[in-house]
Amino acid sequence: MKYKDYYAALGVERDASADDIKKAYRKLARKYHPDVSKEANAEEKFKDMAEAYDTLKDPEKRAAYDQLGRHSSGQDFQPPPGWAPQFGEAPSGFEDIDLADLLAGLTGRGRRGPGARANVPMPGGDYETALVVSFDQAFHGGEIELDLQVVEPDANGFARRVPKNIKVRIPAGVTDGQKLRGPGKGGKGSNGGRDGDLYLDISVREHPLYRVSGKDVYIDLALAPWEAVLGTEVEMPTPSGHVNLKIAPGTRAGHKLRLSGRGMKQRSGPAGDLYAIVQILVPTVVSDAERALYKQLADISSFDPRAHFKVETKP
Repeated sequence: MKYKDYYAALGVERDASADDIKKAYRKLARKYHPDVSKEANAEEKFKDMAEAYDTLKDPEKRAAYDQLGRHSSGQDFQPPPGWAPQFGEAPSGFEDIDLADLLAGLTGRGRRGPGARANVPMPGGDYETALVVSFDQAFHGGEIELDLQVVEPDANGFARRVPKNIKVRIPAGVTDGQKLRGPGKGGKGSNGGRDGDLYLDISVREHPLYRVSGKDVYIDLALAPWEAVLGTEVEMPTPSGHVNLKIAPGTRAGHKLRLSGRGMKQRSGPAGDLYAIVQILVPTVVSDAERALYKQLADISSFDPRAHFKVETKP
């Protein structure tokens, strides 16, 4: 059996707290998730750190792992004497078993060895995985198919990793960092035991237009100088469709225009709002005729944008 350094996979010390382990996992999940990462070997790294987190987040699995001792990654090793009886029944040999499967089979709900009582209802194991969704999926919700590698007992009652396709529904309004629970989407229970649950750690990809803060959505609204001075009506995209927005004469940069109820939906309570933040853009390329008009405006205008600099200083 090959040793895997789960602490190194997550970049944490062996005495790291449960909270530190969770934070490290979420940070790496965003960095290496195959749907968004451009890192080399991202998919392999994502699987390694997900396997590490599956062990270290569970106090019983972590205790069993720690008592295996320290070895070099990839080194062949055997559990120390007395390890298997302490944590449950183990296979007769360790040569052909994977470390993650061994830990899943010896601890918690995953233990289904010959010593388990045949008539006792056994609940299915819980699954947990990182899920990266687009902004549109987070805003509107929808159904997503997941292809997972999960631990399930084989015919002899020992844990093995198997592929599993699971359909999950993402509720509208899900936010970055939220944890979703899918009841009954985990491992199958036995002897009448309930099925386990599926936990999804949500990350939302950045959108080129929209930014989310809580339940509110923000978008930058670019105006030309003459639009801000004279006022106008512009067509602006929102996550739920385009709207025509009236701009009052004399609108300043940084002004927030609020569109009520066009933010993120909520399970309970009203939806958030959409805020358009005014940005005034200056053309960088102008024709001779445009330059002449700007010169004429400069000559006749009494507007002084730096009037606040001219404050008299009293002696």
